[in-house]
Amino acid sequence: MTPVELSRTVLHAVRRAVDEGELAVAVLPERVVVAPPGPGGCGDYATNVALQLARPAGQPAPAVAELLRTRLIRTDGISDVVVTGPGFLNISLDGGADARLARLVRDILRAGPRYGHSDTLAGQTVELHAAHDARAVVLMDAVARVLRSQGARPRLTCAGPPEDAWVRILGVPSDIPSDIPAGTGTGTGTGTGTDAPLRPVPAPADPTPLGRDAARWALLHPAPHDRPHIGDSLSEQHLAQRETNPLFRVRYAHARTRALLRNAADLGFTPEPGPLTPEDDGPLTPEGGPLTPEPGSLTPEGDGPLTSEGDGPLTPEPGSLTAEGDGPVTADGDAQGLLPLLADHPRVLAATAAHRAPDRLARHLVAVADALAPLLPSVLPLGDEKPSAAHRARLALAEAAGTVLAGGLSLLGIDAPEHL
Repeated sequence: MTPVELSRTVLHAVRRAVDEGELAVAVLPERVVVAPPGPGGCGDYATNVALQLARPAGQPAPAVAELLRTRLIRTDGISDVVVTGPGFLNISLDGGADARLARLVRDILRAGPRYGHSDTLAGQTVELHAAHDARAVVLMDAVARVLRSQGARPRLTCAGPPEDAWVRILGVPSDIPSDIPAGTGTGTGTGTGTDAPLRPVPAPADPTPLGRDAARWALLHPAPHDRPHIGDSLSEQHLAQRETNPLFRVRYAHARTRALLRNAADLGFTPEPGPLTPEDDGPLTPEGGPLTPEPGSLTPEGDGPLTSEGDGPLTPEPGSLTAEGDGPVTADGDAQGLLPLLADHPRVLAATAAHRAPDRLARHLVAVADALAPLLPSVLPLGDEKPSAAHRARLALAEAAGTVLAGGLSLLGIDAPEHL
C-alpha cells in the first residue's frame, strides 16, 4: 500500500464513521496527511487526523483515534494501528489477508473474554433508572455490564427495591438504591448523565420459573419495545435443547469449541492462528462474493436488518470488513460468514452501550454461533489424516469464536458452560 493509497484508506474510514453516525462532523477534510512517525511514534506511517477532527466532533482526540483505529485495523494491507500521545494514529502495513486473519484471531485469544472491551467511555458516569419491573431491572443490569466493558461507571437506581426472587434467581444486584435520580439527560457526554428511565414492555408472566440463564435470555433477546415470549407454552421454547432455541445454539456452539480443544489435546496438537487451508491447495474464497453474512442475518425473520438511525448496521455491509475496493478476507469457505462477525464484535459492544440495547449483543451472538457451525466439522483431522497447520488454524479460529460467545454471554449475565 502506497502513502497515497493509505491516505485514501484513512479518509474512507473517516467518511464511513461520519455516515454511520459515529462521528458528528459537518465538514470533512479533503485529504489526510500520512508521514513517517516522529519521536515516540511507531509503525510505518502516522497521521494526526484524529486531533483535527476532535473539536468539530465534540469528542476527545484519543476517543476519535480509537474509533478510527477499530476501522483501520480491519483493512487489508494494514497489520497494526496504535494510538500514541494526544491521539496520533500509527499505522503498520502488511502484505496479505492471511496475516490479517491470524492477527484477528491472536487479538481475540490475547484479550480473552474481554475482547471488544475498551476505554472509550472512561471518565463518564452514567446514571440508569429502572421501573420496578423484573424485565426493566434485568435490562438495566445488562446495560450496566456493557457500559462497564466500555469504561463507563454506571450508577443504578430503581423505582423500588428489587424483589428477592429477582436477586436470587435472575442475578440482579441486591443493593440497587430505590432513589429516583434528579434531572434528565442523555448520559452519553462527559461527566455525569442521567438516562430516561428504562421501561421495556413488561414480561406477560413471571420469568423466574425459567431459571437465571433462560429467563435473562428471554427478557434480553427481544428488543425492549417487543413483548418477551414468556408464559404457558411460550416459556418451553427457552428451555428446549434444540436448534429452534437461539440460546441453546449459542451455548452449544461455545461448548463445541471447548470440546474441540479437549479432543485436539488428546490428538497432540494445539491451536495456532494462520491460513485456514493447506498451502498446497491455496486459499479458498466463496464463489460469487465477499465473506459476509446475508443482509439482515442478525435479526429474526421478519425483523429486517439490525440498524438504528444514525448508527448504521451492526453487521458489515458486503465487503465492509475491508476498505472499499480492497476485497474480501481470504479464508476457507466454511468460515466465510464468521470472520466479519468476529471483527465487528467491538463495534457491536460499543453500539449496545450507546443505545442501551442488549438485544443487539444477543442477536450478534446468535449470528456468530450460526456462522461458526459450518466450520466445526473441519477442525479435527478425519480418519488417518494427520494434524496440519490448517487444522491448528481452524482450531484457533473456533477457539476465538467460542471466546467471543463466552464473553458476550457473560455481559448478558448468562453462563457459558464447557459441557452441554
